Amino acid sequence: MITKIGQVMVYVNDLEAVKQFWIKYLDFEVISEMKNEHMHWIELAPKGAATTIVLHNKEAIAKMSPELNLGTPSLMFHTNQFDELYHRLTSSNITVGDIMELPSGRVFNFADIESNYFAVMEV
Repeated sequence: MITKIGQVMVYVNDLEAVKQFWIKYLDFEVISEMKNEHMHWIELAPKGAATTIVLHNKEAIAKMSPELNLGTPSLMFHTNQFDELYHRLTSSNITVGDIMELPSGRVFNFADIESNYFAVMEV
């Protein structure tokens, strides 16, 4: 049976620019990168995370597997530095939503440079 979520695929247009976004603004690190004549992908994660994000070239994947849904998955990240992260993103002119108070805690969303939206919850 399944024991964990290993990777989440995110399909983007500009791998290098999106990689730099995750490194610069969210302190992700590159776990691995593969590039050959057929594919290019970049695996990123927060330091020590069990689950990684794998950035794939949207155009290449669409050609290989046209049946795939290339939309952005709804991802909820957790942080114990909620206010610091919110300030860091808003002060960097990143598209960031308002902080919302939910029964489960405070949450906000943000967009990467390709307008893919993600959410962050305080833990």
